[in-house]
Amino acid sequence: MDDNMIPDVLTAGEAMALLMARQPGPLDAVREFERATAGAELNVAVGLSRLGYRVGYVSSLGDDSLGRNLLAFMAAEGIDLRHVRVDQRYPTGFMLKSMALDGGDPQVEYFRRGSAASNLSRADIPAGACRLARLLHLTGITPALSDTCRDMVLTMAAQARGAGRIVTFDPNLRPRLWPSQAAMVDTVNAVASLADVVMPGLAEGELLTGCGDAAGIADFYLARGARQVVVKLGPQGAYYASAEGRGIAPGVPVQDVVDTVGAGDGFAVGVISALLENLPLATAAARGNAIGARVVRFRGDCEGLPTRAQLNPQ
Repeated sequence: MDDNMIPDVLTAGEAMALLMARQPGPLDAVREFERATAGAELNVAVGLSRLGYRVGYVSSLGDDSLGRNLLAFMAAEGIDLRHVRVDQRYPTGFMLKSMALDGGDPQVEYFRRGSAASNLSRADIPAGACRLARLLHLTGITPALSDTCRDMVLTMAAQARGAGRIVTFDPNLRPRLWPSQAAMVDTVNAVASLADVVMPGLAEGELLTGCGDAAGIADFYLARGARQVVVKLGPQGAYYASAEGRGIAPGVPVQDVVDTVGAGDGFAVGVISALLENLPLATAAARGNAIGARVVRFRGDCEGLPTRAQLNPQ
């Protein structure tokens, strides 16, 4: 493969159309929606591309208007679409999101069962890509979509880890997608055991590890093979741990929270980009806090992700 075609970062997941309510209130009463995009891995791909990284994305979309809109969006964002398959058989997934007031969490409804992305499998893994990209980013959402998606994610993680590439993992738990909590915990921790960097939220970490504090969560994953763990603490910031040391990166105060969805993906963009620049883990956690705080000031899942100039204003 031509060096110019090798991505800095490879990720895989489901891109969805997002219909955002134009007025507050329960979704069943909303009359007008605004179209945007959604998907945890897509958000990370967009954020890293805006920061100047070459990003490859493995996904599948339906041959429909929602899929075509998503393809156009990703192309405009500079994402490598060579590994995004258009499926004639299954539709593009979508979701609805309410307009939250006063910084609260919005109501969200997903329509993704039987989607094109849920039919991804190890046959969709690009030949050699996991071994060539500098970093592979995965989340706990994709393995929840189907048995074939779970197999694909575990295979990609094993290939990248075996080739000595960096594997980052955000559990991003979606309990409603799993047949049971036990299945969710077992699979998510299996993927985490193949990751170099694990980035759970505090509540997620407690559920996955049984540990009641950030230090215990970090110890759990470090003992299972992770080199670095960053535990998201919400407004309080993030706890980071590695063989080099531990600490807390303080949160960034936000007075005008507009939409909390996507903040964790923005955090991942900050951590991943800093690690690609060989910055210390403490600096990576701080950048994650800064980008996550920026994202919640915007409506939409990825609208607040910064360009390089916005990240480092002169």
